[in-house]
Amino acid sequence: MDIANLLVQVVSGAIGGTAAGAAAKQYSLGTLGNVIAGAVGGGITGQLVGSFAGQMIEGWVGDVAGGAIGGIVLTLIAGVIKNMTAK
Repeated sequence: MDIANLLVQVVSGAIGGTAAGAAAKQYSLGTLGNVIAGAVGGGITGQLVGSFAGQMIEGWVGDVAGGAIGGIVLTLIAGVIKNMTAK
């Protein structure tokens, strides 16, 4: 695990989480919540994509894609859970 790759995944996850919150306002966690959920999702999913995809998605493209997808997914899941518990 390279710290630069992890940093790219976390940042792209934070951006993806923010975009997901802006696109799906009913599942938004607020600006800070979207950034945090996105960063965590980006870091976790980025590492999983790197482990499973191996040579298929290599380098910065894989880091950015994995981080962004992870950020979007975790932010939306957290938003859905928040909405379910609030009602």
